[in-house]
Amino acid sequence: MSIRIVTDSSCDLPESVVTANDVRVVPLSIRFGDEEFIDREQLSTSEFWARCAQQDTLPETAAPAPGQFEVAYRELSADGATGIVVVSLSGALSATMQSAELAARSVTDTVPVRVVDSRTVSLGVGSIVVACARLAAAGGSLDEVEALARDRAARTHVFGALDTLDNLKKGGRIGNAKALLATALAIKPIIEVVDGQVEQGGKQRTRSKALKFLVEKVREYEGRIGDLAVLQADCSDVDQFVEMLRPLHNGEIIIGDIGPVIGTHAGRGTIGIAFDVID
Repeated sequence: MSIRIVTDSSCDLPESVVTANDVRVVPLSIRFGDEEFIDREQLSTSEFWARCAQQDTLPETAAPAPGQFEVAYRELSADGATGIVVVSLSGALSATMQSAELAARSVTDTVPVRVVDSRTVSLGVGSIVVACARLAAAGGSLDEVEALARDRAARTHVFGALDTLDNLKKGGRIGNAKALLATALAIKPIIEVVDGQVEQGGKQRTRSKALKFLVEKVREYEGRIGDLAVLQADCSDVDQFVEMLRPLHNGEIIIGDIGPVIGTHAGRGTIGIAFDVID
């Protein structure tokens, strides 16, 4: 029995973690005007941020076509997979999960595929993926890996602190006057993923207070956190932030770059946390 894990490029996992855990990543695509790129294959995260800085309008992201998932499933089956669990970006935010499900129906005679809605984003997705991959590597069955994915989806929390309102302004989600006022007051909005949607989670007056707010979120669940990850969008203070978290968590802290799916709206400088709570 060989269960394999598939996800999409919104997971924001470092390539080293993807490789080490034998995960298959199906990429989304990004459009800047008439130009379209395959996420992380034709456009790196650093190139994405550089292009964003030069554009007055936000890029658009597009879900993978069902055919991209089908190719992944068939290749994994040919490589010996006896079952596949797909952990997808929140179905409330993207059609990615629908593509994964359509593709699953077209390979029912080849390999069983279970598609799980992560109900989260970025390394919230990524941390679920890694947990599932480790269980699969340890010999977990298709049912067991799927059950873990669904359980983790219900227990995963993601919080982020935005450093700039530029992207929200470009996307029409905040007016110029409000953006200027908030920038003048050094306000740093906090976002939280709730039931698969990105919601406003509060605001802090400075960057340092925003980081402390995130640390306090981890402290609230100290001793009950299974996996902890830090997501960041080209942040110069990420190492400092990780050191602030280390006294609260004994395990590994995965650090990943925020890609286009969340970065398009959150903007450069966004920093956040993803963790699961053990009851």
